[in-house]
Amino acid sequence: MDIVLVPGFWLDASSWDAVTPPLVEAGHRVHPLTLPGLDSRDAPRAGIGLRDHIDFVAAQVDALDGDVVLVGHSGGGAVIHGVADVRPDRLARNVYVDSGPPAEGQAINEELPADGDDIPLPPWDEFMEMDLVDLDEHLRADFIARAIPQPKAVATEGITLGDDRRLDVPATIICCEFPSQVLRDAIEAGEPWVSELARVRQVEYVDLPTGHWPQFTRPVELSRLIVEALERH
Repeated sequence: MDIVLVPGFWLDASSWDAVTPPLVEAGHRVHPLTLPGLDSRDAPRAGIGLRDHIDFVAAQVDALDGDVVLVGHSGGGAVIHGVADVRPDRLARNVYVDSGPPAEGQAINEELPADGDDIPLPPWDEFMEMDLVDLDEHLRADFIARAIPQPKAVATEGITLGDDRRLDVPATIICCEFPSQVLRDAIEAGEPWVSELARVRQVEYVDLPTGHWPQFTRPVELSRLIVEALERH
């Protein structure tokens, strides 16, 4: 199976380096991506929005033969859901890593402080404690060394959805910061932030207790959960 790995904010393809080998060993073809504007700290980011990231990943799907599995971490979850909207017939499964599908018009995060067209990685004290679980000093230093400013418009541009067939793409939600029961309870309560997830017709929930960046803090376990999700289906 072709697995396309879509990173979250401030990260490029190398953020999946510790996750990729077990996926390859399991027999999959793995394609970690660097999204537009994340090539380097000096890359131009003006005018790059969420639709550009969606179109970029859709083009990667088009370049592959057969069904594709998309894995999206954090903000990458919005990207892979956007691809499900434009390529619903090409996707075997979407795997959301500490993320989920946004609803029509929803932005990823409009509150992150920007510097012009860039959103730099904020200081650690601006994150919630649950974000940073297991992210020790060594991992934090590595994160800072690799962090690339996020294009502002990717975070603030509301997603545009138009094809309800996206809801037929099976989804696996890997829950890290809080247990999957929180999502189930929110859906049961009709919370707006899970309204799109509630509409997806085939969803499974998997728990991986750690912070927001399991590709750094629990890479082997994350790889195993992805492999197991594909084996189950």
